[in-house]
Amino acid sequence: MLALLAERGATLAVAESLTGGLVAAELTSVPGASRTFRGSVTAYATDLKRDILGVDSPLLAERGAVDPEVARQMAAGVRRVLGADWGAATTGVAGPDPQDGQPVGTVYVAVAGPEDTWNVSALRLNGDRADIRKESVRSVLALLLGELSGNARAQDTEQNGGN
Repeated sequence: MLALLAERGATLAVAESLTGGLVAAELTSVPGASRTFRGSVTAYATDLKRDILGVDSPLLAERGAVDPEVARQMAAGVRRVLGADWGAATTGVAGPDPQDGQPVGTVYVAVAGPEDTWNVSALRLNGDRADIRKESVRSVLALLLGELSGNARAQDTEQNGGN
């Protein structure tokens, strides 16, 4: 995925809540990650989602931090704040207790890209806290790869005259 970003000269930023920096750690474990990875914001507290990432205050008050629209706004916000082409975000409940009326294992991952492209995936994960966080990392990176691959196919179609 980082190689695909590098091929395009594109950059990535990450906003994390329940994963607490695990997505950034996974990305930076790859040699050469600095060519594409701009950085991350670990917005564990709800007020940081609002104040740093620009998530709507009324949305947070009404639905809480564990919400698909919150995930989308986190991805868009980190993209904007860190000046990246792509943003990815994780928010959810890793446990041990429910949060914002959501059961343990409720997770939303999102990506936001150029030209207002975005995608959010709702997950219902099983396992302990570590399992939920690990699967959240895998899921957000898979979602990003899917968006990048889909975007590449769309570009290929345009470049090949729609064939």
